[in-house]
Amino acid sequence: MAHVLVVGLSHHTAPVDVREKIALAPGAYLEALARIKAGPEVKECVVLSTCNRSELYAVTESYHGGREALEHALLGFEGASGGVKDEHLFRYEGAAAARHLFRVASSLDAMVVGEPQVLGQVKDAFKVAGEGQAVGPVLDRLFRQALEVAKRVRTETEIGAYAVSVSYAAVELAKKIFGPLEGRAALIVGAGETGELTMKHLRAAGVAELLVANRTESSARELAEAMGGRAMGLPGIEGALAKVDIVVSQTGATEPVILRSMVERAMKERRGRPLFLIDIAVPRDIESACGSIYNVFLYDIDDLGRVVAGNRERRAEEAEKALEIVQAETARFTRWFEGLETVPTIVALRERFDAVRAGETERVMAKLEHLNERDKKLVEQYGEALVNKLLHGPMAQLRQTGAGERGVQLAGALRILFRLEDTAGTTDAAPVEGNEGEGAPVEPGPGEPGA
Repeated sequence: MAHVLVVGLSHHTAPVDVREKIALAPGAYLEALARIKAGPEVKECVVLSTCNRSELYAVTESYHGGREALEHALLGFEGASGGVKDEHLFRYEGAAAARHLFRVASSLDAMVVGEPQVLGQVKDAFKVAGEGQAVGPVLDRLFRQALEVAKRVRTETEIGAYAVSVSYAAVELAKKIFGPLEGRAALIVGAGETGELTMKHLRAAGVAELLVANRTESSARELAEAMGGRAMGLPGIEGALAKVDIVVSQTGATEPVILRSMVERAMKERRGRPLFLIDIAVPRDIESACGSIYNVFLYDIDDLGRVVAGNRERRAEEAEKALEIVQAETARFTRWFEGLETVPTIVALRERFDAVRAGETERVMAKLEHLNERDKKLVEQYGEALVNKLLHGPMAQLRQTGAGERGVQLAGALRILFRLEDTAGTTDAAPVEGNEGEGAPVEPGPGEPGA
């Protein structure tokens, strides 16, 4: 029986300096797939590599041989030599492999549970593997089901509804004040990594105009150009306060860069329009007294931290609901996969018995030439009825238990007892004439003792 395996590493098992050694760009997937599929062990394969994980999903001829082939392929990625150790790798097989993929696609295994980006990465990996003709019926079924699982998790739970990063929480708070952010304007003070991430969230929320203020204007210009915004120096902040709706400040200054007096003057020009100030700097960039001005809403890093902490707890509760979906879908895939072993066995068993019946009927008919057509038909019907009665019990039992471990065991036993590997999928297995009477021996199959 084929095996479904996944071998890889992730943020759970390996630090970033190890993960970056083995990470593959999507453009390198096809070459990696071709190299993996070139060996005899791997029948199907998908490569998934992101900043937080590098994983090989495969259908292999055997467990140990397949695992060794995947490990060799993973450690053969450019840059992996010497940096990746055995303890950095995880290996899952069968239901555990399916469950892992479902968790990954549903963002239950992500560094930030519920973040949606990984689903797109799974889709892309599946698409590339299909283009590279590395996907067969098993991984096609597995990955399509993984996408269905992710969709169910998104629609049946609220795992992605709660902001769990400071920058995203800031944008969600802005939505509570202003409603939809389409057409709004925002000012980012400070051109650091958090500022860039906040700008991405603001742009995704529909903010029309983005301004960037920084002590070094060249840094502000670089960020603004990357995000389609406009740059300015710190002296331009006061003028911008009168025009924008949202301000996110995160400089490294030791003194406030936005003072109460600046905000008061800006609010006079705004004619009472609300202003949302988010201070995620330590030390703080915005004087705390600004929060007491009418229609000015000020949140600092501690405020956002409490929001994020509460949302993490809510996401954890939703993750429990999502896990129930994953468990149910894992069981469904396992039933389907194990059924792949029993269905061919049922077909092969029927073909074996029909071949024996046809051969024996032909032999007997040759000695009963005196029978008329009606009696000959009765002999044929007798043989068919006998085979049906003999097979009814075993086939019914196999169908009933075919979607579980016991079904696989029964299928394996039947293949051995009736030597089905020699004749599966054929109808030319009728025995030659042997001793007459009940219990006449059947000719051994090719390669068997006495053949």
